[in-house]
Amino acid sequence: MMTNLFSVFDPSTTIFNLSLNWLSTFLGLLIIPTSYWLMPNRFQVIWNNILITLHKEFKTLLGPNGHNGSTLMFISLFSLIMFNNFLGLFPYIFTSTSHLTLTLTLAFPLWLSFMLYGWICHTQHMFAHLVPQGTPPVLMPFMVCIETISNVIRPGTLAVRLTANMIAGHLLMTLLGNTGPMSTSYIILSLILVTQIALLVLESAVAIIQSYVFAVLSTLYSSEVN
Repeated sequence: MMTNLFSVFDPSTTIFNLSLNWLSTFLGLLIIPTSYWLMPNRFQVIWNNILITLHKEFKTLLGPNGHNGSTLMFISLFSLIMFNNFLGLFPYIFTSTSHLTLTLTLAFPLWLSFMLYGWICHTQHMFAHLVPQGTPPVLMPFMVCIETISNVIRPGTLAVRLTANMIAGHLLMTLLGNTGPMSTSYIILSLILVTQIALLVLESAVAIIQSYVFAVLSTLYSSEVN
């Protein structure tokens, strides 16, 4: 049962030793029609409004040193994660964001680039950031250790937070889906169906929230090194 339960996260479909399940990450580029980009429609207007709102918020978080290129990077990151989170809610589509292979690949290069830029271009600021203002001299060595550990584990926390939330929701949906066919009572079956719909709505909200949290935290980490 445990093997079957976690098999939904197993990228095992292979041809010529290449996993085809990871192609779901780029599936959106294939299924979105060309007319979507050429002719304005209702969904495009809504999406553009969301992007404009995110641009303004990321611009505020980045501060006076931020520019449009930076916000574009974080908006693209938000769009990629949110799209893959939503794709995982459809049957027979592999959820790539439920694997550390993808989430850590997104988080670690961002964190490493921020750290390299900060220590090379703003070395004095990075040293000052290790000791918060107003720290007593006795606690300064401990604060340096705590802040250093906090900076080092940031890519791991970013990746694990997204992965854990995706795995938890999909496991609940899989458990309810496996329990439904076994029940003989129509009342229990109806309750399971209602719970499954409610959980699907909740997972849709989680898909948006987790992609937003990932992008916002990445923006805050970037603003700290400027």
